[in-house]
Amino acid sequence: MDVLPRPDVILTHESDLDGFVAGHLLQRLAQSLFKTEVRLEAWNTQAWRQRPLKERSAWVCDMAYDGRLDRPDWVIMDHHPVEDRPRHARLIHDTTRSAALICYDLCRASGVASPELDRLVALTDIGDLFKEDHADFELSQEYAALLKSYPFWSLSKLIEGRLESLLDHPLLEVVRTRKRVEDPIGLAWSRTRVTEITSTLAWVDIAVGNSNLIVHELLRSAECRHPVLATLIRKAATGVVVSLRSRNGEALGIAQKLQGGGHPNAAGATLPRSVQTLPDAVEYLRKILDPKPVGLATLDSAFSDLQMGGQG
Repeated sequence: MDVLPRPDVILTHESDLDGFVAGHLLQRLAQSLFKTEVRLEAWNTQAWRQRPLKERSAWVCDMAYDGRLDRPDWVIMDHHPVEDRPRHARLIHDTTRSAALICYDLCRASGVASPELDRLVALTDIGDLFKEDHADFELSQEYAALLKSYPFWSLSKLIEGRLESLLDHPLLEVVRTRKRVEDPIGLAWSRTRVTEITSTLAWVDIAVGNSNLIVHELLRSAECRHPVLATLIRKAATGVVVSLRSRNGEALGIAQKLQGGGHPNAAGATLPRSVQTLPDAVEYLRKILDPKPVGLATLDSAFSDLQMGGQG
């Protein structure tokens, strides 16, 4: 393995299992390489864009690369699509692998590995890349739901740095119980609450259940007329967040139109702070993604007004 600079901080994505596993793996790698514990920070996408980058050196994982990260002694381990390459920073990038798997490759090269970590990283990779045809896909979604059910730092304190303890963790029983009870109820409720935004995109209202799995089932159903489905979440700190899912790569393009990002079939964006309610969010999405063209009658009226103005 090429020599990595000693980081002042490790920065990761707060909101999913991939960022959780990747960040903790890098913390363990830093401990192995430099015999010291490096501070781990977790950020949501909106707050991340506002964070000052004052450190001389940093490792960044599962946060999409952008030009402001192009700094000497900064290393970015990521799998989101990129538009350009850094000149000063080091980018370890592979769109076919999760951030956790990219980081684990670095760990294995330094002797930081175990059969338990092999399994946990494999499940993280399946879930984050939404490999729905994989035999372990449903199981991977149960693990992914841990970070949807419990806050990043609560789970981090609970495992005390022992990532392996997530395997077969008792909290998975809570996830499975909720899946067994809530998901069928939530799916039946959401089937009748799909609202068209554009011919390509529809909003799925979620009452209870795992939103990812509910949307996944709706996308697979014969009655689904829209290739992209969205869910909306109102968060006190950031406003309304839109999550987009598709099966043939259409989700990312819509997210980018909303100044967001992600993966081809799993992407999202935070809407402007002026959008405060879910009905407002639906109208905002329609305005941005399906602006109504000016009709001929409106143009004729405007042209007549101009002519009348010219005669005055």
